Amino acid sequence: MRTVLLADMNAFYASVEQVLHPELQDKPLIVCGDPTRRHGIVLAASYEAKACGVKTGMPVSQAKELCPSACLVPPHMRTYVQMSVRILDILRQFSPLVEPFSIDEAFVELTGCEALFGTGEEAARCVQKRILKETGIPCSIGVGPNKLLAKMAAEMEKPLGLTILTQADVPKRVWPLPVKKLFGVGPRMEHHFHRMGIRTIGDLAHADPERLHRRFGIIGRVLHQSAHGIDHSPVDPHSLDSNQSIGHQFTLPRDYDTEEDLRIVLRELAEEVAGRARKAGYTGRTVSLTLKGTDFRSIHRSFTLPESTQFGRTVFEGAMKLFHRHWNQQPVRLVGITLSNLQPDQGVQLDLFGKRDKEARLAATVDAIREKYGTGSIFLAQSLSSASVFVDRSRKIGGHRM
Repeated sequence: MRTVLLADMNAFYASVEQVLHPELQDKPLIVCGDPTRRHGIVLAASYEAKACGVKTGMPVSQAKELCPSACLVPPHMRTYVQMSVRILDILRQFSPLVEPFSIDEAFVELTGCEALFGTGEEAARCVQKRILKETGIPCSIGVGPNKLLAKMAAEMEKPLGLTILTQADVPKRVWPLPVKKLFGVGPRMEHHFHRMGIRTIGDLAHADPERLHRRFGIIGRVLHQSAHGIDHSPVDPHSLDSNQSIGHQFTLPRDYDTEEDLRIVLRELAEEVAGRARKAGYTGRTVSLTLKGTDFRSIHRSFTLPESTQFGRTVFEGAMKLFHRHWNQQPVRLVGITLSNLQPDQGVQLDLFGKRDKEARLAATVDAIREKYGTGSIFLAQSLSSASVFVDRSRKIGGHRM
C-alpha cells in the first residue's frame, strides 16, 4: 500500500514575515496591499489575526475593524518563493518524489522509504520538526494512501496538525463532511450538488454514478470516485518543470484597474517565468495569460509565438497582445503568466543583427548576479513603481536597475 504525505505550510506568507521579524511573533499580523487603499485585500493572516475573524481575501478595511491591533505588512513575493524552495529541499531529503502543489504545499511519496524513516506517521513527525527547526515555519501534515486523502487529512487540523486518513477511515471521517470539503468541489459545483440533494461527501459517494456522468461528464465520475477516497494519480516531481508548462500567478495586494499598473506587473511576471525557464533548461513557444476580476470571473487565453523563447521581453510581448485583446477594463484581482509547449534549450539561434545573442548574454548576466547576490539584487527600473509586486522597496538599497 502507498504512503503519501502532504506538507501544508500554516499561514505561509504571515509565518515568513514573523520569522524575518521576530518582534512580530505571537502578534496579529496581516499581509496585504497598501492599507490606505480602499480596495486592498488580505493575502494572509497569522493565526493570532485569524482568531479575530480575519480571513484571506477579506477587504483590509473589514480586517482592520475586526482586528484593530494587527500589524499590516506588504507582501514580499520573492522572499516567499525563496522560502518555498528551501522547504522543498528539506522534503527531498526524505524522498526523491516530491511534487510542489503550490507555493506553500507539496506532496511526498514515502512508499518504499519505511526502512529509512519508519511509518508514515513517524516520517511525518520528522518532516514537521525539520521544517520548523530549519526555517521557523509551522506546517500541518496529512498522510494517506494517495494524494487525495493526504490533501484532505492536511486540512483537518491546523496549525501544526498531523492527521492520518486510511481507506477504512473514509465512511466515518470523510462521508459526514460537507460536500464542499471534497477536494475538487468549488462553490459552483457545490451549488449544483445542493440542487441535486447532495450535501455531504457521503451523499455524493452514494449517488448514482451514471446520473453524475450525464450531468457533469467525466468530472462527475472522478468526483464520485474521490468521494470513496479513490485516487490513482502519481506524485510527479516534474509537474511544474516538465514539458507541460512553467508559470506563476498570484493575488494582487489591491485591485489593479489601469493598464499602466497591470503592464508593470505583467512585465515582472514575464521576467520571473522566463528566469525559471532558463534555470530549468527549457524554452517555450506558447504564452498564456490569466486575469481574474473582482467579480471572480477569470479570463484565460493563449498565444503561440513565432519562435520558442526563454526571454522575459518576448514572453511579456506575447502576454500584452493577449491583454489588449481580452482585458474588459474591469479591476483585476489575480494575474498569471504561463509558458508552455516547452522543449529543451538548444542554445540561441543567431539572427542577422545579433539581437538574440545580445539578449541571451544579458539574461545570463542577470541570472549570474541573482544567483550570487540574491533575486532582489537586480531588477527592472519600472519595478520601483508602487504597482510592483516583486521588488521589496524597503530593501532596494544596493540593488541594481535594469
